[in-house]
Amino acid sequence: MDEIERIAEMLKNSKHAVVFTGAGISVESGIPPFRGKGGLWEKYDPEEVASIYGFKRNPKAFWQFAKELLIKTKAEPNKAHYAIAELERLGIVKAVITQNIDMLHQKAGSRRALELHGSMEYVDCLDCKTTYKWEDVEEILKKEIPRCKECGSYYLKPRVVFFGEPLPRDVLGEAMNEAKMCDLFIVVGSSLVVYPAAHLPFIAKENGAKLVIVNYDPTESDPIFDVVIHGKAGEIMPKIVERLNEKLK
Repeated sequence: MDEIERIAEMLKNSKHAVVFTGAGISVESGIPPFRGKGGLWEKYDPEEVASIYGFKRNPKAFWQFAKELLIKTKAEPNKAHYAIAELERLGIVKAVITQNIDMLHQKAGSRRALELHGSMEYVDCLDCKTTYKWEDVEEILKKEIPRCKECGSYYLKPRVVFFGEPLPRDVLGEAMNEAKMCDLFIVVGSSLVVYPAAHLPFIAKENGAKLVIVNYDPTESDPIFDVVIHGKAGEIMPKIVERLNEKLK
C-alpha cells in the first residue's frame, strides 16, 4: 500500500481529523518563505519589520514589508488549500490549525481556521482604537504607507502576532484541545521548528492520534509520524482527496 492510499484509508476511518499548516503551503501560492535560502529574513531584519519593538519604533518599515509580502505576490489559494477545504466539507476534518496569516484557507472555503499567529483581516489604530478591514487598508497600501483616517497615525497594527508578543491564549487553547481530541493529525507544509505550535503533533500522538506529514523537505520530527511524504502539497493533497472520494463511493 503506497502512502497516498494509506492516508486516504486513515481519513476514511477517521472520526475527528485535524490539519496543521505552515509556511510551506503558502510558498506554493507564491508567498516567499521566511527562513532558509531565498527567505524574507535574508532581505529583511525580522527585529525591525516583524517584532513589536521594531513596529513601535518604525511602523512604516513593517508596512513596506507587508506590501512585498501581500500586495506584490497577489497570492491566491492553491490546490492544497482547496483539498483541505474539501476534507472539511466532507465532515472528516474538524479544524484547520495554521501558522499562516494570509487568510488563504478561508479564501479556499475552510470554515474553521484556527490562526495561531493571527491574520491581516482586521487592522487597529493603536492611538485612537479605530478598526479597519484589511480590504480598506490594502487599497491604500497599493499606493502609499497607510495612515489612520481618524487621527492620522501610522500606528496601524494588524491583528497578527509579532515577535515579542504571546500567541492568543484562546486560539492556542482551542488548538491544543483539537490536538488532544483528534484521532488523525495531518501536518502540511511545516518544518515544525516554531514553538509552541510545533508541539501540537506531539500532543496529538500522546493522546493516541495517528500522525501524517506532507512537507517538501525532511524535518527533525519525521520519525514520530506514521506516514511521511516529501513533496509539494499542491500535488499530493489533491491526490489524497481523489483517492478518498473513490473509497467513499
